[in-house]
Amino acid sequence: MFESLGFETYTAPQVAVGLALILGAAFGLLAERTQFCFRRSLVGEDRRQALGVWLTALAVAVLGTQAGVLAGLITFDDHRFLSADLPILAIVLGGLMFGAGMVLTRGCASRLTVLSATGNLRAVFVLLVFAIAAHATLKGVLAPVRTTLGSVTVPLGDMVTLAALPGGALVWSVLLALVGLAIAARSGNRPGALILAALLGALVPAGWIGTGFVLYDDFDPIALQSLSFTAPYADTLFWSIASTSIPANFGVGLIGGTFIGALVAALVFGSFQWQSFTTPAETGRYAGGAVLMGIGGVLAGGCTVGAGLAGVPTLSVAAILAILSIAGGALLTNAALKPSRQSAYAQPAE
Repeated sequence: MFESLGFETYTAPQVAVGLALILGAAFGLLAERTQFCFRRSLVGEDRRQALGVWLTALAVAVLGTQAGVLAGLITFDDHRFLSADLPILAIVLGGLMFGAGMVLTRGCASRLTVLSATGNLRAVFVLLVFAIAAHATLKGVLAPVRTTLGSVTVPLGDMVTLAALPGGALVWSVLLALVGLAIAARSGNRPGALILAALLGALVPAGWIGTGFVLYDDFDPIALQSLSFTAPYADTLFWSIASTSIPANFGVGLIGGTFIGALVAALVFGSFQWQSFTTPAETGRYAGGAVLMGIGGVLAGGCTVGAGLAGVPTLSVAAILAILSIAGGALLTNAALKPSRQSAYAQPAE
């Protein structure tokens, strides 16, 4: 469809950067206003409300994405999420690592991107370490670890997607959406918060359809992609230090747009506030969590947004396994940290 849009001086990859900037800005603004965070939905003090926001976004993402598939606008047949060989060890281990890391850093990559735009210097530090670890796992010294773990696979045949189960894609997408919306309706959120969450979820099919249909060009193809933060941070790191040699891509635009959107929201609504570390031990904890998230996000095939919010709507078994593993890692780590927190609170103040 790209050739019919009338762009004479820009290629599809270049326009994709602009699309990503728009999607990222909208995501950053909406995520800042709704405090969108998968970690909070699992272990936060307000996890009931946070889960309602996250599941509302997921329900809309599922329905919108599968509507695009049903209309013939996009197909995930050749996407990595639907690979016939499931790299089960890499996904499970990576998901557990990412979940543990996001508990240690008090936020996943998307949430920390938003927090960095509100003046949180802890988030800036974590994202820098996260990007380095992710890039090292994708293309650097840790790449052999990735390929070794990824070689342990389970053949799924046709069962790579829920669409292969009885009922097909329509039944399973509607079922997932209804369950999510039912939980969200009882989450105690105000209608306005859920409406903003729904708008956030709509960005996922906008990304899939935008890259897979609107910007589709036979002569200069771009990858089918949507919201994600692990690989885009690795790309952004590489582009930042070598921009004269490599052009910006969708991921770079998405990261930049998210930061801009969250910054605008923080300044307009007065939530911008400088924050930093308080102790060396806290710095070490966040650094360790960032490394776990960087490596884990690559191994799992995505973060809570890439494999979760954008991955699950493809009905991919791999994406579902990844987000469940991330949740498991977060819950286990949070349970392991509880005794140390309680003992710390029990000590008398000096």
